[in-house]
Amino acid sequence: MRTLRQRWADGENTTGGWLSIPATLSAEVMARAGFDYVCVDTQHGAIDYQAAVELIRAIEHGGSIPIVRVPWNEPGIIGKMLDAGAQGVIIPMVNSVAEAEAAVSACRYAPDGSRSYGPTVSRIRRDDYLEWASDNVAVIPMIETRQAVDAIGDILKVPGIDGVYVGPADLSLTLGLPPGNNDGEPAFDTAYETIVAACRAAGVAAGCHATASLVARRNQQGFQMVTATADQLALAEGAALALAEARGDIERSSGGSLY
Repeated sequence: MRTLRQRWADGENTTGGWLSIPATLSAEVMARAGFDYVCVDTQHGAIDYQAAVELIRAIEHGGSIPIVRVPWNEPGIIGKMLDAGAQGVIIPMVNSVAEAEAAVSACRYAPDGSRSYGPTVSRIRRDDYLEWASDNVAVIPMIETRQAVDAIGDILKVPGIDGVYVGPADLSLTLGLPPGNNDGEPAFDTAYETIVAACRAAGVAAGCHATASLVARRNQQGFQMVTATADQLALAEGAALALAEARGDIERSSGGSLY
C-alpha cells in the first residue's frame, strides 16, 4: 500500500476518517469503508494508549493507513504511538519554529532527530522498519492558531515536515469566531488561503478537519488531506436517520439487513 507521503508527493488528494471511540470493531468498519487514512484521536477522543495499539491494528487489518493525533507535542507519547504502528502523527498546537523542530525531532531517528529506537509493534510488520520510517512516517504539525498562521512561512522551513493539519475550531477561536468551519468569514478564509499558499511554496501537504460536504471545496482550495467524518459523528447521524425512517418522518430506499 502506498503511504501518505508517497501519495502527497504524487499530488494526490487523500480523504480520511477519524476515531474517537475506543472500539476495534468500529475502527475496522471505518477502515473498510475505503478511507485513505484513519486517525486515532488520543487528544480529544476517549482513547488511551492500550486502546490505540489495538485500533491501529484494526485499521491496518481493514486496509487503511493508521495515523494518530497525539495529546501534545511531547516526544515520549509521539515515540510510543510510532512504535505501536502509527504511520504518521498529527501534533497539536505547533505555533513556532522551535515547536516544529521539536515535533520533527521526536518522529525521526538519529542523525535526523532524537526518536529512541525500539519499535515494538512496528518492526513485527516491517523487517526494514528503520529505513522505512525515514522514508514514510508522516510528520504533521497542527496549525490551529492565529500565531501559527502568522508564522507559517518560517514553520515550514523546518526540514522534515510532511504536512500540516488545520484544526478549524481552535483556529476560529483565536480569530474571534465560534468554533468550527467559518467559510465566508474574511479572517477564516484568509487564514486558509495563507496556509495553503505557504504549503504549496514549501512542497508540503495541507490538511484539515472538515465534513463530507466540505471535502470537494477543501480539495479545490488546495488541501490534499481532508478528514470527512468521524466514528462518533457517523454513528449519531446514521442512528438519527434510521430512527426518522422508522417513525415515518422520512422515506429512504431499502438497505441491507442487519444480519
